[in-house]
Amino acid sequence: MPQPMWTPSDGRVSATLLKTFMAKAEAEQAVSLPDYDTLWQWSVDNKTEFWTEVWDFCEVIGTRGKQVLADADDLISARFFPDSRLNFAENLLRKNGHEAAIIFRCENGDRLEWSWDRLHSTVSKIQQALIEQGVGVGDRVAGFVPNRPETVAAMLATASLGAVWSSCSPDFGFNGVIDRFGQIEPKVLFCADAYRYNGKVFSSVETAAKLADAMPSVKQVIVFPYVEERADISALGTKGTHLDDVLQKYDEKGIAYTRVPSGSPLYIMFSSGTTGLPKCIVHSVGGTLIQHLKEHMLQCDVKPHDRMMYFTTCGWMMWNWMVTALGCNATLVLFDGSPFYPDGNCLADIAASEAVTHFGTSAKYIDACAKAGVAPAKTHDMSSLRTILSTGSPLAPEGFDYIYSGWKSDVCLSSIAGGTDIIACFVGGSPISPVYRGECQKRMLGLDVRVFDDEGRALQGEPGDLVCVGPHPSMPIGFWNDPDGSRYRAAYFEKFPNVWHHGDWVVLTDSAGMIFYGRSDAVLNPGGVRIGTAEIYRQVEHIDEVLEGVVIGQQWDNDVRVVLFVKLREGVDLTDYLIKRIKAEIRANTTPRHVPAKVIQVADIPRTKSGKITELAVRDVVHGKTVKNTEALANPEALELFRDIPELKT
Repeated sequence: MPQPMWTPSDGRVSATLLKTFMAKAEAEQAVSLPDYDTLWQWSVDNKTEFWTEVWDFCEVIGTRGKQVLADADDLISARFFPDSRLNFAENLLRKNGHEAAIIFRCENGDRLEWSWDRLHSTVSKIQQALIEQGVGVGDRVAGFVPNRPETVAAMLATASLGAVWSSCSPDFGFNGVIDRFGQIEPKVLFCADAYRYNGKVFSSVETAAKLADAMPSVKQVIVFPYVEERADISALGTKGTHLDDVLQKYDEKGIAYTRVPSGSPLYIMFSSGTTGLPKCIVHSVGGTLIQHLKEHMLQCDVKPHDRMMYFTTCGWMMWNWMVTALGCNATLVLFDGSPFYPDGNCLADIAASEAVTHFGTSAKYIDACAKAGVAPAKTHDMSSLRTILSTGSPLAPEGFDYIYSGWKSDVCLSSIAGGTDIIACFVGGSPISPVYRGECQKRMLGLDVRVFDDEGRALQGEPGDLVCVGPHPSMPIGFWNDPDGSRYRAAYFEKFPNVWHHGDWVVLTDSAGMIFYGRSDAVLNPGGVRIGTAEIYRQVEHIDEVLEGVVIGQQWDNDVRVVLFVKLREGVDLTDYLIKRIKAEIRANTTPRHVPAKVIQVADIPRTKSGKITELAVRDVVHGKTVKNTEALANPEALELFRDIPELKT
């Protein structure tokens, strides 16, 4: 068993909300819960008792009803708290007063602070505007929006009415947005006048006008100021209005919360869509709320007055996840812009100056900071920081080394993984457990996560498919416009009967943590041996000249050969010597089968808007196939770099 990189002190453990929850559950359920793993086992074996305890501990506002779990034996039909009635916004807006609810920081240094009272007032007025447009239970409201306080207020106003919120970040082009919002027919569209990125300003109004014209369902477009106090919105015609006019039109009054059944829709999220039209994944009010509160309070130890900052856009599920921290009476620290503008210390500057307690980001950002030599531990006061969260792709072992040396030695580094599919995590943090290098700490409470081989046999210590064999609250209601549920079943339940198949290639470790090796549909298969792509990335990241890589399996000579593409530092060329070093590093730390047959230099590597490498899209281009939805990519032009490469023809 390896030695942990970090172990919480006894004093820190005893002060956690999780430890308080365990003591409460022990007393009320007459069980012994001495450690996290025992608690996890009890939580999946006793779902009714566990989720009842979570509802009570998180002080969910609403009527719970008598039944906790219906149709528990059928994953697709299972329903949690089917008799309950609640409102998502009511649970996030339980606090009042002058303390900061939201702090906004922009890449150009701008700072804005909203108190709880201001947030309540703004939500109240937007709610009245939505009512005037006929928005009610089940109607859709969309946001083509940057990560600002107005966006949070718009979402909460939507949720307060029992309506459904969906958002995209403003860096999506028209086609990418219409592919998403065009499927769900929103009544109202929110946008900012513009957004900032890497020192530049990009207008949003013209794209919003095209969207409004293309969607007859949109009755009004509400534009909030970002770059200008009052931008020209004439392109929107009679549909356009300034948020400032909305706020002046209505008097502040108490927010009227419409309580709806737990299984009612709250969010429509979108798959990345690089293999076709994005799937519209519908998530429920109650399931999203209780899952998020559990993850925030128990898995992340988010307490009142804490400050949660997650580097995300409004097109990534981590935005939705982060915002629920308001329900813990914590303060949100929002950031919009480039994390490397004006330099690599941008986010560390904000985390230090705003006394952030919980900082979240992507594994890609951590790797980029490491390569850029960013070292906040030496340059910033990180004394408030208790937890660092990483997701988006597997965090390499070297990323763990870097966080503990470069950011803070006494911090709970929680590598979390789940996704848009469940708007939550399958594995993630435990504030009472050690952190092991390269591992996600634990399986999440209440989720019966296991690793299966192709025959559906459980594995430990061997790679296999991540599955969930029991129901959990934040499973989707289903997909939008999928009346018979066939697309939903095909996405998650075809490989193993009545088992959620998530599509990640993982290992369950001896410490009951989990190591991720990439997506199972991108697993390489040279000579019939299955290899996770992350196994190769971890070796490539050791090499200083390499900024990042993407690896695929190319069909060749009735088999599959491993091809590695690398993006190198500026001014570095891929010499024969460097190729030999790359191959030697991979061979020395893995197996001969991991060694790529070809190593090829490229100028850029395509990624989704949330920063994930698009291995399948690269593989399709290499094999001459069409990538159906390049609007889902942050840099779609990079795909052309992989087309008709001479080295791949020999």
